[in-house]
Amino acid sequence: MKKVPRALRFARRPLVVALSLILLVFVASFFVDEPLRRSIERRMNDRLQGYDVRLPKLRVHVFSFSVALEGLTVRQKAHPEPPVLQIERLTTSVHWRALLSARLVGDVLLQRPSVHMNLIQLREEVKDGVPVNERGWQEALQEVTPLKIDLFRVEDGTVTYVDADAARPIRLTSLRMRANDIRNVKSKPDVYPSPVHAEATLFGSGRGVLDGHANFLAEPYPGFHALFHLDAVPLDALSLPVRSHTSFVLAGGTLSAAGDLETSPAVRNLRLSKLSLSGVKLDYLQAKTGSAQPPAAAPPPPVRTAAKAKEASPPDPEWAIRLDEALISSSELGFVNREKDPGFRAYFSRLEGSISNLGNHASGARARYDVRGRFLGSGETRLTGSFREGATSPDFDLNLRIESTNMTLMNDLLRSYGKFDVVAGSFSFYSELKARDGNIEGYVKPLFKGMDVYDRRQDKDKSAFRKLYEMLVGGVAGLLRNRERKQVVTVATVSGRLDQPDTSGWQIAVRLIGNAFFQSILPGFDRELDHLTNERTKKKAGPKRVSGAPRKEAP
Repeated sequence: MKKVPRALRFARRPLVVALSLILLVFVASFFVDEPLRRSIERRMNDRLQGYDVRLPKLRVHVFSFSVALEGLTVRQKAHPEPPVLQIERLTTSVHWRALLSARLVGDVLLQRPSVHMNLIQLREEVKDGVPVNERGWQEALQEVTPLKIDLFRVEDGTVTYVDADAARPIRLTSLRMRANDIRNVKSKPDVYPSPVHAEATLFGSGRGVLDGHANFLAEPYPGFHALFHLDAVPLDALSLPVRSHTSFVLAGGTLSAAGDLETSPAVRNLRLSKLSLSGVKLDYLQAKTGSAQPPAAAPPPPVRTAAKAKEASPPDPEWAIRLDEALISSSELGFVNREKDPGFRAYFSRLEGSISNLGNHASGARARYDVRGRFLGSGETRLTGSFREGATSPDFDLNLRIESTNMTLMNDLLRSYGKFDVVAGSFSFYSELKARDGNIEGYVKPLFKGMDVYDRRQDKDKSAFRKLYEMLVGGVAGLLRNRERKQVVTVATVSGRLDQPDTSGWQIAVRLIGNAFFQSILPGFDRELDHLTNERTKKKAGPKRVSGAPRKEAP
């Protein structure tokens, strides 16, 4: 047997030792997995309030010096299904080069994370009363990785919200996010140390992109400042929540927008440089008294004191919202009144227009609008004007013109307010209004042309009293008729104060305009019928003068 040289034997020893150590560490890692899994799961549960964490599997990868958490699930204790967070795989790894420089720096990768929240869970969150900053989310995150994160990535994430119908969820899918330099120490207020890029698919076919900076460890919630773009976001997904919680009914349409968003525990700013709405159909619904209404906002629950004492959080700042320019196209805006009998829907279709320089804080700026459309799909309409934002009482100019509306399309409205309908005629409407220093002044002026109220063929199924009433209405229109133009013309002035206590100035303004509109569109039928009766009495009695103020000729 050939003897191995001594030098070769000494060369083998380090190699054998190294391989032995590697094998030992590799084998030991299998014994580390379970204790480390239990430790992370326990510490996360200790930090979170109202939520339960389950970590079924953890793997320590020795050679890459990384840890993989698989199937991490977070459930709300009060309503555990569905889980509010599921992460298929969360991997943390250490940078070897940084480790050689005595710096603990790592990467975090979330693969296919899913956030899910429904209306019941959301209400429980509000009902529970524990402030967000006392839930322990930031502390739980730090239990997963105490390292300074050089790179944080999310791949193929989803966010789902279910309102009243589980079959119609609101979903954000294909979420990808990349953030750098996430520090493991708190930053100063309004400092965002981490560059962020995110993009996702919104509501099935829309697209959203965000670029900016974030502070992920800000309390009580992360803060960020970023530019964003939204393209062709379908709004149908929002129709159910809008209907369930407001008096509006939304159908169809897409939204595109670009702007600047900053939100943190200290500031909330949103500036939209451009907003575009296309193909939107939106109705305001005025339901019958006593019918189902959107649920009123519940009073805020008493805030519980967390087991671990913390400083009281300051109240959330108010949103400062600014809109440079909004464009609307191919849209429809309506008002549905079910309080009246039989009720009606008045709407403007084919809306095209813009509004600019709009905000929710008193900056002294004046917003301007210019919108065109068709009243009831028929009458050419244009609305222009301006208003001053943040004024203590309404400060606006309004000019409205509606021309040549087919009056048969107004029959539901006429039946609701005048208890009659028409078989022919056209309707035009003009109004100029101005509100300043608590006063509103202006006029509304409707014109009726070729109005024909009674028709035996259309009205054959109506009662004799209804037929007589509509014949009298037609007679009233004849009294007001301009003989040269063959038009019915009336004018109603709008004048009043807008500073009544405990009432919104805008509500008063709308009430005054509405009253004037309907007083002029249905021009004092009781008074005019009395006048018609007096005229007939005069003819029978001779030229005897009837006392009372003369009726003023309409312009």
